[in-house]
Order: sequence, then C-alpha cells, then structure tokens
Amino acid sequence: MVSQTTAPPTTPAVTDAAPTPLLPVYEPGELAALAARHELTVSGARPTLGAYVRQLWGRRHFITAFATAKLTAQYSQAKLGQIWQIMTPLLNATVYYFIFGILLNTKKNVEDFVPFLITGVFIWTFTASSITAGTRAISGNLGLVRALHFPRASLPVALALQQLQQLLFSLGALVLILIGFGQFPRPSWLLAIPALLLQTVFNTGVSMVVARLAARTPDIAQLTPFVLRTWMYASGVMFSLDEKLKGDTVPHFVKVALECNPAAVFIDLMRFALIDSFSGAQLPPHVWAVAAGWALVCGVGGFVYFWKAEELYGRG
Repeated sequence: MVSQTTAPPTTPAVTDAAPTPLLPVYEPGELAALAARHELTVSGARPTLGAYVRQLWGRRHFITAFATAKLTAQYSQAKLGQIWQIMTPLLNATVYYFIFGILLNTKKNVEDFVPFLITGVFIWTFTASSITAGTRAISGNLGLVRALHFPRASLPVALALQQLQQLLFSLGALVLILIGFGQFPRPSWLLAIPALLLQTVFNTGVSMVVARLAARTPDIAQLTPFVLRTWMYASGVMFSLDEKLKGDTVPHFVKVALECNPAAVFIDLMRFALIDSFSGAQLPPHVWAVAAGWALVCGVGGFVYFWKAEELYGRG
C-alpha cells in the first residue's frame, strides 16, 4: 500500500557566500579611462566655444535654407501671399501717421515727416520682429531640437536672418516711397549698409538671449510684446526724440539714456543715411561708436550666453 503523506519541502541551505553580481564592477575612474581610450564623448555635451562656432559655420547652408523656408511659409496661407511682407509695415506706418502725425501733430517741426516716419517704422519692425521670433526659436522647434543633433544657435540665427530677408523686401518699397517724396539716391545712402549690418548683429544677439530665457520660462514670450511696445515709444519711431529732448525739461540722465537707446541709434543712422533733411546735427554724439558698441556687446554676449546652456535645450 502506497502512503498518502508527502515529505515536507526542504529549506535551501543558507550560505554565507556573497551573491554573484549581475554586472561587472569597475574601479572609480576605470570607465572614464576606457571611454577616453576609445575616444567616446558624452552625448549632448556642450562643445568648447571654438568648436561650437565651427559647428555653426558648418551649418550655414541649413541656416540659410531654414530662414528662407520660414519666410516663404509665413504668408503662404494668405490670398495676397508675400505682398504682406511689404503691406504690414506700410499699414502700420499709415496708422501711426494718422494717430501721431495728424491727431497728435508730432509732424510739427519735422521735415519730410512721411519718409521720417516710414523709415522709423521699417527699422523698428526689424528689431521688434527679430526679438519676437527669438522667443519662439527653441519652444517653437522642440521636435527638431529633440530629434536631431545640431548647434541650437542655428535656430535664433536663422530666425534673425529671416527678419533681415523680410526687411530687404520692405526696403524696396521704402526706396520707392523715398523717391516719391523727393528723396533721391545719393552717396550717403551707402551708409545704410554698415548701419544695417550693426543692427543685424545687435538683433541676433538679443534674439539669442531671449531664446534661452524663453526656452526655460515660456512666459517670457507673453511679456515680450509689452516690453517692445514700451521700448518703441522711447525710441522716437513716430516723433523726433531730438525735438522732445530740447531744453532743460528732461533730466540729464534720462536724456543720455534715450540718446544711447540702441533702437533709436539705429533708426537715426538710417534716417541720416536716407533723408536729406535729417542732418548730422540731429544725431547724438559718437553715434557710430555707440552703435558698434551695442552690436559688439549684444552680438558676442548674446552668443556666449546662449552657448552656455547648449546641452539644456529641449530637455524637461
């Protein structure tokens, strides 16, 4: 007869032997030495500043193509298409002429007020649009940033280039308006080239600063329009700062701050280059040195500031 009872399960014997590790254990620094021996680098690490500049230069064709594609797509859904590139600043100038030139009579004591106003609106729009685009440089291209490895500075640089391309379209209309109001081409128009170059460097630098800030704090994009509107009113776009600063009614430090305002400096340089009646006496002292200083400080400083957070863009 077979017994129905079964033997109790045996408990495995407990031993004092250490468990066998599943992964190999390395001494401190051994893996780093192994990676260095095989020339491995950290993924997404920030390159040196020199290497970063070389990488950015190597992507120059991408930057140009990206800027052109953005510009082409900007008004692709509109019936009038690319005509809006010229119509938008012209309509803004028309509104400002009605409000400031006619209702508030700021055209008083300003010769050639229409060329004066339109030049100011076009040049201001270049700076304002570059900075606004910079706030979306990273947050508006997160898919690109997270999917591909490339110097992130390509994005704000490309968007600043897009705004320069748009300004060049607008300048064609500006030239026709200037000629229509008796401002014919003369040698001083060549001064517009260095003025635009300095303004472009300045715009790109500031755009890179706001790109880094907005990548970490998206609320910056909501605050930017209010800051730009305040800045525009302090830049003499619709009226003559030179007329407003005459006399002793304005404190000296406010006068100096307004004269060194970079937007006002670049606008005045373009007016001096393009408008006969806007003489050198209306320019603040050392205006070219001030413009070059703003371009150097913001261009170089903005680039370095953006580069320092290179490995953080697109994360979080």
